[in-house]
Amino acid sequence: MGSLGGTISMTASDAAGGVVPTLDATQLTRSVPGLSEVAEIRTASLRQLPSASLGYDDLMAALDWAEQQIAAGASGVVLTQGTDTLEETAFLLDLFWKLPAPLVITGAMRAPQTAGADGPANLLAAVRTACHPESAGRGVLVVMNDTVHYARWVSKGDALAVQAFVSNDGGVAARLVEGRPTYFHGGPARAQPLPRPVRAWPKVALVTAVLGDDGELAELAVNAGYEAVVIAAQGAGHVSFGFAQRIGTLTPRVPVVIASRAAAGSTASQTYGYVGAEIDLARRGAHLGGWLSALKSRLLVTALLASGTVAGALGEALENWSKLTRR
Repeated sequence: MGSLGGTISMTASDAAGGVVPTLDATQLTRSVPGLSEVAEIRTASLRQLPSASLGYDDLMAALDWAEQQIAAGASGVVLTQGTDTLEETAFLLDLFWKLPAPLVITGAMRAPQTAGADGPANLLAAVRTACHPESAGRGVLVVMNDTVHYARWVSKGDALAVQAFVSNDGGVAARLVEGRPTYFHGGPARAQPLPRPVRAWPKVALVTAVLGDDGELAELAVNAGYEAVVIAAQGAGHVSFGFAQRIGTLTPRVPVVIASRAAAGSTASQTYGYVGAEIDLARRGAHLGGWLSALKSRLLVTALLASGTVAGALGEALENWSKLTRR
């Protein structure tokens, strides 16, 4: 079990005026009744950060460590971290995770000293999931509140509630019943993992289209050196007339991906034909994100570019990867 920080590891600090990451991996495991009866646990404190401050290099280091644990004989790996970016880190790690053994990520919505702290139960459920033979071959999994999610579909649907995580479109993978994950479907076909990054991580902008918006922020991002832009568009992939015209000037310069800003659902591809709708934006050279959320579209574009995909081949790579990873 490797710890990266987050609420699950936080205790009160008078100096900070609130909770901050302090507990290491060994302390976390010692706080869970019955954990030693489930599995033999090896621990490592990889980082001690709130999840908003985790970076790509932190996650690649955690990925290396996780692979080393499997090579050393572990049947599965659990990572603990903060929940703010958990849906992003899980998806990014899933893009690169190449082993059949499960990599399970968990955290907590309540700090350890809080009444009803959920961290110990989440960690116990995560270890039970990582040990279960039916978890193999499913890639990176997120376990929160006795529910197992695929990294591909999971999102944080509530800022503070214990039942914060949902899988709106693909549905949850499993529920834990009497300490055992009960999977609702067979293991999904997974995409070929991406090769490890061969260059510096690119800057990819995420711009949300809003009422009265003409896309100026997207253009400013490109002028500032961002190598691609993901638009969290309205509805099924729609922007204003002015924004559409701006996208037409940007696509010859950088890849532009259109995702939906809605909590669930796919972009359309051949329904709306007005200026600023998906058919028009595709004609202007934009790529449609399909079922990928805007957050995950940005991560996929970032990972593809970092792994050596050239901008001209990005559209085909996006389409192929999305088709292969539908679950």
